Amino acid sequence: MRVIVCGAGQVGSNIARYLSRFDTNVTMIDIDPTLIAAATTNLDVRGIVGHAGHPDVLKSAGAADADLIIAVTQVDEINMVACQVAHTLFQVPKKIARVRQGTYLRPEWRDLFQADHMPIDHIIAPEVEVAESIQRRLAVPGAFEVIPMGKGQAVFVGVRCLDETPILETPLDHLADLFPQLSMRILVLARGSDMLIPTGEEKLQAGDEVYFVAQADQVERVLALFGHEEQEGRRMVIMGGGNIGLNLAQRLEAQNSSLRIKLIEVDNDQAKHAAQHLSRTVVLQGDALEAELMAEAGVDKTETLVAASNDDELNILAALQAKRLGAERAVAIVNRQSISSLVGQLGIDVVVSPRLITVSSILRYVRQGRIRAVHSVGEGFGEIFDIEAAEGAEITGKTVQKIEKAGMLLVGGIVRDEEFIPPKPEEIIRQGDRVVLLSHSDFVKKAEKLFSVGVGVF
Repeated sequence: MRVIVCGAGQVGSNIARYLSRFDTNVTMIDIDPTLIAAATTNLDVRGIVGHAGHPDVLKSAGAADADLIIAVTQVDEINMVACQVAHTLFQVPKKIARVRQGTYLRPEWRDLFQADHMPIDHIIAPEVEVAESIQRRLAVPGAFEVIPMGKGQAVFVGVRCLDETPILETPLDHLADLFPQLSMRILVLARGSDMLIPTGEEKLQAGDEVYFVAQADQVERVLALFGHEEQEGRRMVIMGGGNIGLNLAQRLEAQNSSLRIKLIEVDNDQAKHAAQHLSRTVVLQGDALEAELMAEAGVDKTETLVAASNDDELNILAALQAKRLGAERAVAIVNRQSISSLVGQLGIDVVVSPRLITVSSILRYVRQGRIRAVHSVGEGFGEIFDIEAAEGAEITGKTVQKIEKAGMLLVGGIVRDEEFIPPKPEEIIRQGDRVVLLSHSDFVKKAEKLFSVGVGVF
């Protein structure tokens, strides 16, 4: 497969890094020669310096033979033009574009991206997806990651072990015997800077970050095993009234009429814009780090502060300040890979990476076959799949024990006829089952062959 990635920033580089691991010919385009030099040095890709929307640049990138173009530059209009030119002049079959400005995504303009207008097959809207991701996390207090899978019957959850977590020092393979009524399995353990797929002998320690799959209606009970019995918040402060903060506030207003929300925005015009588009949220204009404004917002009495500005450092500082003042929970949006892995160690409860969310969204689309969803886990550690077992696939008809590989591949659960089935070693995977599976990044290619599905275009 031949893929053109427009934009060699963090998102484009992560996509190219993933695709280049497979039998994929990747060409990257960026106007910044420094980014292209870094990409060609660190990745198995070809690089071209130029404007992604220019026909001659796309021609040089091999658009005439490309199967897919992924346009993720920082400018929406360049992404859209690149897809339009790729379609009109080079007949590229599939086109993905990142579109960040909400005005393009409003319902009244839904015809814009029709095939005979702006021929883009899949729109990535990071701000919308980030807001949805935060909303999912807020609905499950105590969790820093929440991803529904398997027709909504299974949930992939990330949670931090506390000093009072009752199952500390308990071997993981004893949990099923101790709590036979709970359908869950721990798939990943993060301890400090290390991540691993644990064995049954592994014991949890305070401070560990644990990722597990559980039956959807048992998530609250499983969280209690980790010492998390927080109640859903009634008061919230959002710092940042840009696309993410505004979108999140609108979603929360629609979802929960009893939730009291205050939004802080430093830019006067943006604050006025937010106030005009929110009905119940109190909008405060000013610097969120000012003690008086934080006091006016009631940060000391709020259950959750979400720091959603465009500045990573400001988000981290605001989250830490909120925790110091007494906020029960702090959520920070952090884009930069170099610091995102360190933030959790500072005491911030939830770190949200728009970059990883965008990468996961693109990966879900560029897959083919029976893979219904795929999400990145950690900074390149592995991937969590939601897969439909197809007729003739190698996995179909085999037991869980037969397909698992210690330290590399684990089954988190099976959904059959709307019922969650724990992944017992002797359980046979049947045609049509939805299987939730965790693969280490070093094993992803083999895992996809196991399911007779490779990377490709729908």
